[in-house]
Amino acid sequence: MAPDKTKLFPNESIRTVCYIQNLPPRPNVDIGDYTYYSDNSNPPEHFYERILHHYDFLGDRLVIGKFCSIAEGVTFIMNGANHRMEGMTTYPFNIFGGGWERVTPTLDQLPFKGDTVLGNDVWLGQNVTIMPGVTIGDGAIVASNSTVTRNIEPYVIVGGNPAKPIKKRFDDKTIELLLELKWWDQDEEWLDTHLEQLVSTYDLQTLMELLNSR
Repeated sequence: MAPDKTKLFPNESIRTVCYIQNLPPRPNVDIGDYTYYSDNSNPPEHFYERILHHYDFLGDRLVIGKFCSIAEGVTFIMNGANHRMEGMTTYPFNIFGGGWERVTPTLDQLPFKGDTVLGNDVWLGQNVTIMPGVTIGDGAIVASNSTVTRNIEPYVIVGGNPAKPIKKRFDDKTIELLLELKWWDQDEEWLDTHLEQLVSTYDLQTLMELLNSR
C-alpha cells in the first residue's frame, strides 16, 4: 500500500500539501516521485512561482530528487538573477532601453553557476533561499530562514545566512551505508514492508538487514 504518487493532492483532506511532480511540466525543471511542497498561505500548486529568474535561454536546470520535503516560502534563485560583475558597476543599464541597450551583455559575460540540484530525502525548512548552482546532498536538512550559497554534503544539517554546517545527522559509516541503501529507489512493496524501520530509531544491524533485503 502507498499513496497515489500520480495525484497532485494525495490526501484530499490536506489541500495544503501537494506532490509537485504532478504539476504541468515546465522546461528545465525535473522533480522526483513523492516530493511535496507545503504552503498554508498560498495554494501549494503555485510552487513554480517559488522558482525565480529561470529563463529558458540560459539553460540552467532545477533538479529535485525523490521524497523531498519543501516547506512554505522556500525560494529558488536561478542564474537569470545574476548581473555582469567585471565592470566598475553591476547596474543593468541595458534593460531600461533609451539607448542603454548598447551595453547588453552576451551570455558569456554573465556569471553562470550551473544547475541547482537537490538530492533525495532533502528537507528544506520554511523560508529557505537556495542560490544558483548549488548541490544539496541526499538526506540533508536546511534550517528555516537559511540562505544556501554553497554545496551541502549528504546527511548534514545546515543553518544561517549564509548557511553553514551545524552537524552531521549520523556518523560517517552510517552515512556511507545509507547512501548505499538508497531507500528512495526501492519499489513501493519494499517501502511498505520496511516503513516502520525507516522512520524509527535503528542500529547498524538493522541498517545492514535493510541493505540485504533489497
